[in-house]
Amino acid sequence: MRKIAVLPLDERPCNYQFNQLLVKGTPYEVVAPELSILGDKKMKGDLDKINAWVKEVAKDVDGMVIAVDTLVYGGIVPSRLHHDSIETLIDRLNVLKEIKDTYPNIKIYAYNLIMRNPKYSSADEEPDYYEYMGREIHLYGVYQHKQQLGILSAEEEIHFNEIKQSINQENLYDYIVRRDKNIAVNLAFLKLVEEGIIEFGIVPQDDSSPYGLTATDQIRVRKAIKDLNIELTCYMYPGADEVTNVLLARMINNYENKQPLVYLHYASITGGMQIPLYEDRLLNETIKYQVLAAGGILVSSMQEAELVLLVNVPATGMVEAPRQNEPRLSYDADRNLIEYVEFANYALNKGKKVIIGDVAYGNGGDLNLLKLLRQKGLLMKISAYAGWNTSSNTLGTCIPQGMFDFLFPNRKENLDFLGLRYVEDFGYCSVVRSKVSKTLVEPNNYFLIDGKHGLVVEQIKNELNAFIEKELNGEYIFTITDIYSPWNRMFETGLLVKVNEKNWFNFRWCASYNIWSWKRHSKAINLFLPWLYRQ
Repeated sequence: MRKIAVLPLDERPCNYQFNQLLVKGTPYEVVAPELSILGDKKMKGDLDKINAWVKEVAKDVDGMVIAVDTLVYGGIVPSRLHHDSIETLIDRLNVLKEIKDTYPNIKIYAYNLIMRNPKYSSADEEPDYYEYMGREIHLYGVYQHKQQLGILSAEEEIHFNEIKQSINQENLYDYIVRRDKNIAVNLAFLKLVEEGIIEFGIVPQDDSSPYGLTATDQIRVRKAIKDLNIELTCYMYPGADEVTNVLLARMINNYENKQPLVYLHYASITGGMQIPLYEDRLLNETIKYQVLAAGGILVSSMQEAELVLLVNVPATGMVEAPRQNEPRLSYDADRNLIEYVEFANYALNKGKKVIIGDVAYGNGGDLNLLKLLRQKGLLMKISAYAGWNTSSNTLGTCIPQGMFDFLFPNRKENLDFLGLRYVEDFGYCSVVRSKVSKTLVEPNNYFLIDGKHGLVVEQIKNELNAFIEKELNGEYIFTITDIYSPWNRMFETGLLVKVNEKNWFNFRWCASYNIWSWKRHSKAINLFLPWLYRQ
């Protein structure tokens, strides 16, 4: 069994747990650090222990998938809050050089984010001042970028001048200086790719947009990639929390000497021509990167494909999942979800592995799709499903899952991960999160609830069980075996789900009952026989 060390982007399940669950039951083992050294949201991980773990584990593994933001800053959120010098940051990065020098045959894949610049005001994952001026900082970057391009409108110029007059210069300076430090790390990361220390790299863009500070940082990084001639070994595209899954799939495909052939089919003919929420480019172009980065290649016909990637997307104007009950032509008329599901069934009947990338809505799965998949009896026949958070988060989860099912088919562990995605993406993200959020009373609120295993989490579990009973249970039984709140907020939940065929579930229950019943009665018989003998 090959071992691959994974240093995740942070301690949340999407980064720490998904990659481990995806490879369960395969001839590969993911070796991860203890959660205790990875920090907690704004509290950075123990950088000395992370450094020591990376060096120690290198001697026992075949490959490494490294989140540079954890190695250098202590996590994704701490990368937006630190005050470290560029020299200190790059010293932490250079541990990868030490490892490669010591173990020249080790395979290192890594990724390093371009720091995000949200368009809303919230300090939940940003510096404290972002609560009051986050929107203004974002617009400052947008207007500055447009001004450089010569496309700033007269109205925007007036607003830009107002922002420059009113914005807190000290806070703006703090923000810009940190971005410059992080870009220096990005550039040093690219040099490691050029030197072959890192065999393959990705520079993901978290919550990106076409204009602004992330977009201008992207220009600098793209130029460096071209100047270093590493375009084929370092990709840059939207994403963040899914990249470990992608690089893990690429590494395992490489070890297996496979390049899965993927055929792409949309629910809407114009779906690939829109820019998804929180991203900066056409969906179709990002999908190409997602498949390539995971070690596959898109092909032009289903006949030659090994995997069929079905992308559920509206014709235009993607909206958030809680708004999916609102009638919209781009969803209801200009997208053909019926043909989409029938095509999935057709592909399965032709012996193809089917991946469903559900990016119809931001931050949740398409409940109408769930209904149709269930009516058609396809829920547990497909190889992979995802429909959470951003478009790239979804694609970078379901594509690797589908590839692992292609490489290592018929694993019970893959059914469990499918079940997890259905419960979390449909159940929690699209139904239970907003339902429970509306019932919260102080001191609980969306960004702070009563603990990782508190009463709110118990309420979430009860609602999810009701959803499972109504929308999922049937031929298969879905059981939540663990639930918690990783960051004490409503945005995400931590889940483990087991899926069993109903007949097997009933057999196990009956067997358990019969054993219990036999033991119970045998105890009575054992008590009775000595009494009878004494008589």
